[in-house]
Amino acid sequence: MTDTPAHTGPDHARDADACVESLRAALTAHGVLLPSLGLDLPTYASSYRVPPLVALGNCNLATARRLTEALEQSAVADGDR
Repeated sequence: MTDTPAHTGPDHARDADACVESLRAALTAHGVLLPSLGLDLPTYASSYRVPPLVALGNCNLATARRLTEALEQSAVADGDR
């Protein structure tokens, strides 16, 4: 066993980046743009054995409304309402 954190290395970096890009694409498909979307660098670079957090960032009211609308539409389409 090594002392290397479980979330380091090229595979981890690709997986984390792919997750953020998939989320960005899904949000864009619903007309939602979160300019600050990315990886939370302190948790990404942490020496603790935890996966990094995704930073959604701040958004204006119009973006929050678009995000809410997209989630509500998805819930209705999935029969959650």
